[in-house]
Amino acid sequence: MKEKKKLSLAGQIFIALILAIIAGLLMQSHAEFAENYIKPFGTIFLNLLKFIVVPIVLFSIMSGIISMSDIKKVGSIGLKTVIYYFCTTAFAITFGLLFGNLFKNAFPVVATTDLSYEVTEAPSLMDTIVNIFPSNFIAPMSESNMLQVIVMALIFGFSIILIGSEKNSRLVTAINDLNEVFMKSMELILKLSPIGVFCLLCPVIAANGSNIIASLAMVLLTAYLCYVIHVVVVYSLAVKAIGGLSPLKFFKGMLPAMMFAFSSSSSVGTLPINLECVEGLGASREISSFVLPLGATINMDGTAIYQGVCAIFIASCYGITLTPTQMLTVVLTATLASIGTAGVPGAGMVMLAMVLTSVGLPVDGIALVAGVDRIFDMGRTVVNITGDASCCIVVSNLEKKREARKSARNA
Repeated sequence: MKEKKKLSLAGQIFIALILAIIAGLLMQSHAEFAENYIKPFGTIFLNLLKFIVVPIVLFSIMSGIISMSDIKKVGSIGLKTVIYYFCTTAFAITFGLLFGNLFKNAFPVVATTDLSYEVTEAPSLMDTIVNIFPSNFIAPMSESNMLQVIVMALIFGFSIILIGSEKNSRLVTAINDLNEVFMKSMELILKLSPIGVFCLLCPVIAANGSNIIASLAMVLLTAYLCYVIHVVVVYSLAVKAIGGLSPLKFFKGMLPAMMFAFSSSSSVGTLPINLECVEGLGASREISSFVLPLGATINMDGTAIYQGVCAIFIASCYGITLTPTQMLTVVLTATLASIGTAGVPGAGMVMLAMVLTSVGLPVDGIALVAGVDRIFDMGRTVVNITGDASCCIVVSNLEKKREARKSARNA
C-alpha cells in the first residue's frame, strides 16, 4: 500500500491563507472575537520569528565569512565575486523601493486599531551611520539592532580568519555547528507558518473586509515586475558587457535551473543543476564550484527586491511614508543581510522581519504578506540563482582575460 504524500509546507500555508480569508470575511461582525482569541496565537508565532532572527544573522554571517578564508587561495576570484554580489543586491533593493514607491498609491491604508502605528522622527543620515556601529556587546542582540548585529558578525568573522586555522579549528567547528542548530530551529519555527498565517491574517480580514485582499494582487504584481526588470536589465547587461556572452544564450542555457528554482523555491536545492548549466555556458569548474555555493548563501537579489517592495507596502498599510534616510537604511540592511539569508524556502520572511525592525516598522505587518510568501518566493528564488550564474560567467571571463594578460607578459 502506497503511503499518502504529505502536503508541502507551501501547500499548507496557501490553504491557511484561503481559510483565513474565508474565516475573516465570515467573522466581520465578530472582529473583536478574532482580535482577542485568534490573534494571540499569531503573536506567539511572531515572537518565535523575532527570537530566531538575531542568532540566525549572527552565526550565518560568521559562518559565511569563515568559509571565505578560501579567498586567499583563489585571490582575485573571491574579491570580484563579493563585489559583484553586493553591487547587484544594492541594485535589486533600489529597484524594489523605486517600484514600491511608484505603485504605493494602489496600496491601501489599513485603518484599524490593530494596525495603527505612530512613526517616530527619523534620525539624520550621520546619526544612522554612527548607529551602525555597536558600543555594547549585548545591546545589539537584546535590542534586535540588525545593522549592529551584522557589523559584530563581520568583525568576529574576520578576526577568526586572522587568528589562523591552526589555532581556531575548534572555534570554527563550534560556530558552524551553532549555525546548523539555529538553521534547524528556524526550520522548526517555519513549520508553524500555516497556524501563524491563519491567526495573524484572519483578524485583519475580519476588520478590513476585502480591501486588503485586493491589495495583495497589486503587491505581487509590483514584486514580479521588479524581478523581471532586474533579471532582464541588470543580468543581461552584466553578462553581455563584462561576461562576453549573448544574453539570449545565457537565458537559454539557464532555463532548466530557472524552472527548477521556480518549482522548488530553494537556492541550495537548485545548486547542482545550476552548476551543470553554467559549466555548459563555458564557466570554469574551479570558479563555478566557489562562486555558486557562496552565492546560494550570500547573494539574494530576489529576496532584496521582495524586502524593498514589502517594506513600502507594509508602511503604506500603516499610513506611513518612509523617509529617504529610512529607505537608505532599508538598502543597507537588505544588502548586508543578504549574507545571512539561508537558501531555503521561507527564510525571506525571517529577513523581512529584520528589515522592518531596522526602520522601526511593526513586525506584525508580515501577516499582510506571509500568506502569499510562497508566490513571492518562487520568483525571488529564480532571481537569486540567475544572479549567481551571471556572476559565474562574469568572473570566469574576467579571470580568462587576466590569465591571458599574464601569459602575454611572460611570453
